[in-house]
Amino acid sequence: MSNLPADIPARDLVRIAKLRWRIEHDYRELKTALGLDHFEGRSFTGWHRHVTLVTAAHLFLTEQRSCPNAPARA
Repeated sequence: MSNLPADIPARDLVRIAKLRWRIEHDYRELKTALGLDHFEGRSFTGWHRHVTLVTAAHLFLTEQRSCPNAPARA
């Protein structure tokens, strides 16, 4: 069952279904490796800064993984 159009190609349907796995994997990585769940502040501003920095760190790591030809640091 889906609310997508009936004429959607099966390839696109599979791609969309696999997006959920990618989102869950990224969220797990944000929580475990990057500390998304470690915020203990009390203000929205502090929480917003924390989430922004964690998201920036995740973007950096994703970019590093997607470019394997980049020179490695010693």
